Amino acid sequence: MKIDDLPIRDELRGQSPYGAPQLDVPVQLNTNENPYQLPEPLVARIAERVAEAARDLNRYPDRDAVELRTELARYLTRTTGHQLTTGQVWAANGSNEIIQQLLQTFGGPGRSALGFAPSYQMHELISRGTGTRWIPGPRRADFTIDLENAKAALAEHRPDVLFICSPNNPTGTAVDRETVLALYEAAQAVKPTMVLVDEAYVEFSHRPSLVPLLAGRPHLVVTRTMSKAFGAAGLRLGYLAADPAVVDAVQLVRLPYHLSAVTQATALACLEHTDTLLGYVERLKTERDRLVGALRDLGLTVTDSDANFIQFGVFADPHAVWQALLDRGVLVRDNGVPGHLRVTAGTPAENDAFLDAVRTVTKELSPA
Repeated sequence: MKIDDLPIRDELRGQSPYGAPQLDVPVQLNTNENPYQLPEPLVARIAERVAEAARDLNRYPDRDAVELRTELARYLTRTTGHQLTTGQVWAANGSNEIIQQLLQTFGGPGRSALGFAPSYQMHELISRGTGTRWIPGPRRADFTIDLENAKAALAEHRPDVLFICSPNNPTGTAVDRETVLALYEAAQAVKPTMVLVDEAYVEFSHRPSLVPLLAGRPHLVVTRTMSKAFGAAGLRLGYLAADPAVVDAVQLVRLPYHLSAVTQATALACLEHTDTLLGYVERLKTERDRLVGALRDLGLTVTDSDANFIQFGVFADPHAVWQALLDRGVLVRDNGVPGHLRVTAGTPAENDAFLDAVRTVTKELSPA
């Protein structure tokens, strides 16, 4: 039997699951992971907290993750300057589950979501999975958001959910505060619309977080993750900040006891070491900027990046370049953006290996 022989929903037929190649190569720079392992003092603290949690694994975990949400609120307050309470923060298994819960709550059959393509593919995939109609909105040639065309799209399509990804994946492009405010107001002028700002990579940005914009804007939600800046992709912990009513609303669709006691304990340990982990972020920002300069020196076009990754090109056959780099032991991402590839900023040694491979490959495969 094949998948199409099953009675799956029509909108899922012919689709492919999301995912990047997981290949055993020396330099893996394709999934925007933080290349630095957690420091040993943090590893030891995780072991302590998990051991404490293990004594009560016969019981369900704190269903509402109150301690974790309190510490996340403190982290956001300290790093954004905007006072947040526990009731304004919600956590789940990765930012993808946060997005899913938001779409289950505010999207669904008969409703629509609009995002500016190219952007994070899971926005579209989770929309489809929740029965929410997906509408791709416009970007300029430089991958920034064309505000006037975006307003026109909002007026035409009247979406129930609007996605703004800043910094944007896969381009690395940040969205300025004024544009977000204008889009929020334009969306509300059409009808009550939930505006979801995806800040998965914001700790790497030159621009401040948009969390302070939550004040007085009950339809605005900012989503975050511990996978990137915290170097905890294997933890799978995402969270949101919003009006307390939004937090109450998503709990209508959350699964019972969705965050395990072990997940909560590990995340709490990581939050005790934020200064150390954010120090790694500063290293990666330096390496990202070094990569941008080096790629441009090679004559390549590089999109300005506020994330821990870089989009570069322009190639007549980007997949051929991807394969040529892989043949030299360097794995980057072919996201399907015409003419472009994406590379994650790694350690200095990994970045040197990537640049050496690019220099060799570009001699053989010239950019378009």
